[in-house]
Amino acid sequence: MATLLLRKPRSDLAIEPRTGIIDIGSNSIRLVVYQGPERLPAILFNEKVMAGLGRGLAETGAIAETALAVATEALARFAAVAREMEVTRLRTVATAAVREASNGAILLEAVRALGLEVELLSGEQEAIAAGHGVLSAIPDADGIVGDLGGGSLELVRVSAGKVLDRVSFPLGVLRIGAIRNKGPGALERQVYKALKNAGWLGRGSGLPLYLVGGSWRALARLDMHLNSYPLPVIHQYSMGLPAIARMGRTISHVPKSWLRAIPGLSSGRATTLGDAAALLAALLKHLETDTTIVSAFGLREGLLYGQLDAERRSEDPLIVAARDEGQRHGRFPEHGDLLDHWISPLFVSDTPELARLRLAACLLADVGWRANPEFRAERGVEIALHGNWVAIDARGRALLAQTLFTSLGGGTQIPAPIESLAPAEDLKRAIVWGLAMRLGQRLSGGLAGPLRRSRLTDDGEIVTLHVSSDDLALYGEAVERRHNALATALGRKPIVIA
Repeated sequence: MATLLLRKPRSDLAIEPRTGIIDIGSNSIRLVVYQGPERLPAILFNEKVMAGLGRGLAETGAIAETALAVATEALARFAAVAREMEVTRLRTVATAAVREASNGAILLEAVRALGLEVELLSGEQEAIAAGHGVLSAIPDADGIVGDLGGGSLELVRVSAGKVLDRVSFPLGVLRIGAIRNKGPGALERQVYKALKNAGWLGRGSGLPLYLVGGSWRALARLDMHLNSYPLPVIHQYSMGLPAIARMGRTISHVPKSWLRAIPGLSSGRATTLGDAAALLAALLKHLETDTTIVSAFGLREGLLYGQLDAERRSEDPLIVAARDEGQRHGRFPEHGDLLDHWISPLFVSDTPELARLRLAACLLADVGWRANPEFRAERGVEIALHGNWVAIDARGRALLAQTLFTSLGGGTQIPAPIESLAPAEDLKRAIVWGLAMRLGQRLSGGLAGPLRRSRLTDDGEIVTLHVSSDDLALYGEAVERRHNALATALGRKPIVIA
């Protein structure tokens, strides 16, 4: 692994260095700069250029001169941006197009002339990185990862947090058009033959296919648009065989301008959507799987994840991100964990999954304090539904949103679009979480001491707030109202004991 040390970080960056990855793919070239917790750093900068290095590679065996020029210009900009951002460590990788092109060495030399050290990833390394990327964002993933790039397709079996079997095929989206031009059924026959020779026929039976790569994410954007899906978040969005078949028909009957107008769908992907859909349909058929789940994380995030030790990998990425957000934007860094501990005696029947979501909500409980008081509840919904969270599906986001909405003063109503994303019973539970958090917030003023010196109990009839005699003055009118609201929601009576 080649990692380029650009310069020593300034003192204010020493705690949180900036890590950059330049990904020279067969379709696009991208620079992403990360900063934050090792387990799930936030994206500080993200830019791509659709260079199309793999376009025409199957026919000519070489990268076109125009593509080389676009790529060189993009890489020069990215190297300069990384320097200006004082990126601490920069990793540059190249994949299938550069690996297979007869003139790939020309681009590699141009990259090195810019002062960048470049790694030429093998198909095996691409597959492992894609698998790690999915596991980074969906730790309990159990199925097959399909990473569709411009020049290659990697399939990776993941289970129990590990990357298992993997294989790489020369079936990148920029190659599919030439295969389909050979006649009806040509692509399906080639996919069948490739999977059979590699021993992958039927390997997806009963398992989901996790979709990685810009072309398949673009398909998901199209499906979300066709379904009027209420969230703009693509991560863990699911599509079945009927939806994929419908998209294939839609793409063949609408103009490219209509596709380009879809929100979030890159105009550069519109021309390859039909090929991506055709490949996916053939792949699902011969893997014998009927469910797909989109992963927002792929090769680049997998490269970061692959460098972590076992302890860091085992951390829950949702909790890591929520805790980091709370510490950055809340008033008191330790407040979220204390708040969850304080309210947890009321929710001993919560499953581990629900307890995890409740903890995430508590960690985010104070992030809206700077917002206009009239819109704090709406700010909570926005953070939950639109935040860059992973390891959480639409239902989980809805529970998080409802909890924050209630805790930040929105009351017990269920705002749109939350009601369409989770069962009513789950949302009722989230409302009670929010009321409990609201009580804790008001009693403590967001401070640690009052939470440490008090506790809640529930005997099935009474919700008792135990406080020290010295803290009894904290139980004012506002606290009493919130105590009453919580007890009423639980079907209990409120009592305070000093």
